[in-house]
Amino acid sequence: MNEYWEYILQPEDDGKKYQEILSRRFHFSHRLLQTLKQGERVWVNDKFTYLTARGKTGEKLALALQLREESQIRGENLPLDILYEDDYLLAVNKPAGQVVHPIPRYPEHTLGNAVTGYWERQGEPRPFRPVHRIDRNTSGVVLIAKNHFAHQQLAWQMEHGLVEKIYLGFIHGHLLEPQGIWNGPIGLAEGSYIQHAVRNDGLPALTHYRILKTYAEVSLVEFILATGRTHQIRVHCQFSGHPLLGDDLYGGDTASIVRQALHSFCYRFHHPATGQAFAIKAPLPTDLRNLGHLLMSQHRVSR
Repeated sequence: MNEYWEYILQPEDDGKKYQEILSRRFHFSHRLLQTLKQGERVWVNDKFTYLTARGKTGEKLALALQLREESQIRGENLPLDILYEDDYLLAVNKPAGQVVHPIPRYPEHTLGNAVTGYWERQGEPRPFRPVHRIDRNTSGVVLIAKNHFAHQQLAWQMEHGLVEKIYLGFIHGHLLEPQGIWNGPIGLAEGSYIQHAVRNDGLPALTHYRILKTYAEVSLVEFILATGRTHQIRVHCQFSGHPLLGDDLYGGDTASIVRQALHSFCYRFHHPATGQAFAIKAPLPTDLRNLGHLLMSQHRVSR
């Protein structure tokens, strides 16, 4: 494991406090900077220093970001489909039917239990820090930060619209336009604590869609989320008159699949440590591939 995050000070950093450089250039939060002030965690040219000291061009600033932390979640030895892992990130392909984080209704067998157990077996216990969540019956990519720094950096990217979230889904019917934007504010449906709906007093919600394939009475659609509201794609599909197959909460038929036919396919972002452009993809799971084969065979028969 690489214990230090390093940066070589540039001419524009000359004379500035290290904490100012980290805050303005790398968006370090106040909380993270306070954490770094506890103990010897900041080094310049291999010598301990304080964040309030001023830097010089060419100096090597090194931060001890990999702190040993304990998880509050009980680890379990569960299957885990790892798509990518390094010192800062873990990306997994979550199966449909699994909750991301333990809650009173689902206290065990969650992705959090699986990831915590995996890290414990590696001898590296740490808190479970998902950067985002997907619904229990949605499959696909979930990004997990392995330390406070990575979580804060990715959360900043999410907040500023720098993370591209791409989903694939099978919807009822055919859309009039091959691509477009659904712009409908979302809030809780009247009288419900679970179901959401497009409503004037809701939070802004923007979904880009593009038709990838059409079948007899179904379309395979790519969705790109510009916002991240609860059930956003599911709600916008219902509001458009084309609910997701299998989504019984939002009017989808469950004859061909028993869960919403929605998959978190790809996340594009910049690596929190290197700034490198990154893309994590998860292939369609077996049930959605089988659904596609079924729809194709039905389409051929109908023709």
